[in-house]
Amino acid sequence: MLGFDRSVIVQATCHGTDNAATLDAIAASNGDWRGVAIVDENFTDKDFEDLHAGGIRGIRFSFARHLSGPPNFDRVHRIAEKIEGLGWHLVIYIEAEDIVEFNADLRKFRLPVVFDHMVRVKVADGLESEPFKLLLDFMRNEDVWVKISCAERLSQMGAPYDDVVPFAQAVIETNPDRALWGTDWPHPNLWDGMPDDGHLVDLIPRYAPDRVTRQKLLVNNPAALYGFGD
Repeated sequence: MLGFDRSVIVQATCHGTDNAATLDAIAASNGDWRGVAIVDENFTDKDFEDLHAGGIRGIRFSFARHLSGPPNFDRVHRIAEKIEGLGWHLVIYIEAEDIVEFNADLRKFRLPVVFDHMVRVKVADGLESEPFKLLLDFMRNEDVWVKISCAERLSQMGAPYDDVVPFAQAVIETNPDRALWGTDWPHPNLWDGMPDDGHLVDLIPRYAPDRVTRQKLLVNNPAALYGFGD
């Protein structure tokens, strides 16, 4: 309904490490979808090969404080070592304060890193907050991507989410080749009412007013990261 030809399914935390539904959806897409899986240390080389064949191109680690404990990057490093030859990336979902506390750990990965949901930046703290400035610094100096999503969770004002727009614009302006966009559909663990995904799509031209930048945000960047056409 939103008019997208290609998509990436990110395994939801509530499904755990059973990626069957994600793989099934990718298989039904005739090559138009890719996926990001959730795994643990019990996955074997054969398991990762099967995931790759099924369209998976990254693994996600959720350290949202309301859903899990504090970050455990030792575990992330051990799993990351197993996928270094696959051309995958890591998706890291952490809270704003954790990008500050674990700054040094986050710079040690040898794989590309995607920061999910703009690290749940607290928009009330402004563009000059330490976590947001550090996020932008990562984009300047590392193989780091930032997913612009979750406006419905970040906003203090509600739809049309005007207070989130300057943050997304700053991410894109810092490194337009490392910005990604996502819907966060179907908005799991959201208790304040479901957003209209059309409203979230309407934010895209506000985030990136010129067509060249939108092409990067919606087509070129995800095509490169997720391996469309490989």
